[in-house]
Parts: sequence; structure tokens; C-alpha cells
Amino acid sequence: MRVLVLHGPNLNLLGTRETGVYGTITLEDIDARLHDLAAELGVELECFQSNSEAALVSRLHTAPGQFDAVVFNPAAFTHYSIALRDAVAAVELPVVEVHLTNVYGREEFRRRSVIAPVAAGQISGFGVTSYLLGLRAAVELVGREAGVRA
Repeated sequence: MRVLVLHGPNLNLLGTRETGVYGTITLEDIDARLHDLAAELGVELECFQSNSEAALVSRLHTAPGQFDAVVFNPAAFTHYSIALRDAVAAVELPVVEVHLTNVYGREEFRRRSVIAPVAAGQISGFGVTSYLLGLRAAVELVGREAGVRA
């Protein structure tokens, strides 16, 4: 099984960006934790970060045939990117939307996700654990589709 992890804009600044909100964990730390869990689960993992909406759309477009599921933190694009929403809908892969913070406890504009209606599910508010739970959920979803309980 292969899973693609997509990180949206500004996540490359984790560890130094708004540490009162996001903490001091870096994107490299998150990716390392994901790779550790993937190895434990017997899953191949690729992580990709971009500040470009177009690059994220393009990476989603190439995912079918290469990956079985996607774990996606669209970051700021969550709230308004119809292009990413349409890409998630088009790929017909299970996509688990994740967020480090509880987006529903933050500013009003962050409480709406245009991605959520086309994602398999959403996990938010647990820091790096949101990603780890997202990976576990993606593996479970693929197992269900294959008729195997993961």
C-alpha cells in the first residue's frame, strides 16, 4: 500500500511560525513521525509540501495509479480553494483531511472547509497526532475497499 501525504502553504515554516498556535514541531519532525508509523504499518509513504496551489493540484492529479490514499493538510487553501476541492473529488482516492489545530475553535473564516465535503473524513486539533490518525484512517479505508480489515 502506498500513501501520499500533502502539506499545504506555510507548513514549511513550522517550528518557527506562530509557535503559540502551532508549537515548535517542524515539518521534518512530522514527516519523520509519519515515516516511522508507515514502517510499523507496512506502508510506503511519500511526503510533499508546496506553497503553490497549482503544484498541489498537479500532485493530486498524478496520485491515482501511484498511491492508494492521500493524507492532506491543505492549510490556508482549506477555506477557499475550489481548484483543490475539485482535484480531491476528481482523483477518486480516499483523501483524509488533517489539521494540526482545532480549526473550529479558531477564527470564524477557518471554520469552513471546501475540501471536507469531498474528503473521506477530517481530523483536526491534535497536533502531529492529527497526521498520525489520518494515516491510520487512510490505511483503514484502503483495507475496507480491498475487503481486508487493516
